[in-house]
This record gives sequence, C-alpha cells and structure tokens, in this order.
Amino acid sequence: MNGIKGIIFDMDNTLLKSKIDFAAMKLETFRFLVSRGLLSRQLDISKHTTSTLIEEAAKTGGMTEELVAEMWEIPRRFEMEGMKGAELEDGVAETLEELKGKYRMAVVTNNSNIAAEAALRDHDILDFFDVVVGRETMSSLKPSPAGFHYILDRCSDISAGEWISVGDSWIDGKASMTAGIRFISYQGDIAKMNRMGVHPYASIVDIRELRDVVGSREQI
Repeated sequence: MNGIKGIIFDMDNTLLKSKIDFAAMKLETFRFLVSRGLLSRQLDISKHTTSTLIEEAAKTGGMTEELVAEMWEIPRRFEMEGMKGAELEDGVAETLEELKGKYRMAVVTNNSNIAAEAALRDHDILDFFDVVVGRETMSSLKPSPAGFHYILDRCSDISAGEWISVGDSWIDGKASMTAGIRFISYQGDIAKMNRMGVHPYASIVDIRELRDVVGSREQI
C-alpha cells in the first residue's frame, strides 16, 4: 500500500503496556557500573537510558565477560518481573490482524530475545511477526541502528525507504532514523524527542491510527 512493505515495532509501551520499572533498572545498572569503576559517579544519568549507560561503560574497555554477564542479570531481572501480567496496548491485536499479509512485520527491542518472544507468545501475537530482534541479536542496543540494520539485511528485498517503524521513545526514533527508516511516534514525548535530535514523520496516540498512516501517506 503506497510503497510501504514493512513495519518495525518497538515492544514495551508500543505493543505491550510494560510494567518494567525502567527508572529503577537504570539506577541499579548505573550503581553497578560505578561500583566496578566503569562509570563516574558524577555522570548525569538523566541524559541516559540503561542501554546508553552500558554503551558508555563498554567504551572504557574494562568490560570483561564476567562483568558483562553479571551486569545483564540486572535488566533481565527487571524485564522478567515487568512482563508478568503485562497487557496489550489498546487496539494492538485488531491492528496486527488487519495489517497481516499486507506488510512484513518485525519487532526490535532492547529486551532479551527470550523475554520478548515469551511476552509476545503469551499474548498470542508472536506469529504476526516475521522476525523478533532482541539484544542478543544486535551488535549494540537502541539508540544504535544495529537492530534495524539486522532487519534490513534479513529482509534484503525491502529497502529502508519501504519500511516504517513505530515506537514510544526517542531511542526508537534515533535508531530508526539513523538506519534510514521513517519513524512514527506512538504516545511519545515529542519535545524530548526533538531535544534528542529525533523528528518523527508522524505522531499517533492510538495504535489503530497506524492503519490510516500507512494507507494515506503516499510518500511515507
């Protein structure tokens, strides 16, 4: 429809109403990295997500395999706890059903592959997606475009200009736009996105609006 062949979704707070305590996860990860001498205690974490803190720590070259494994236990614990009892965002099931067969669909999430696939399977929507890219599949996490590049490589018959992506956070938009894929904000903080250099192609507040966006934007 109108040149769009594929849609990439974020998972938390886009497909699922996440109960992950991202603030607590970021703080605990930060404290761990500080305690191991990988980050400065004076670092302004308000400008970071858990994933960007990890990227900063990785730049030091001091992340041994043992430290990496220990560190990832923190997000994994928060993710598994946060996925318990999570519900679908309103309108997701009907929207995916309508889009099925018309577009290639994928998920790119900073969550672990196991947690992501389990959550999607528990809500009976895993089979809608051709590929689910979690953190073990990417070389680096969003806001890096690595997960989107993986999709482009995996689905090489579809160009970046024939994909759109949907997410709630600036890191989703940054990753998408860096990969050359136009970004749709879902219930996002547009002012914050703009401050982070992200300017969504469109903004929606109900996931069902996505059907109108992909159906009406001839030059999307």
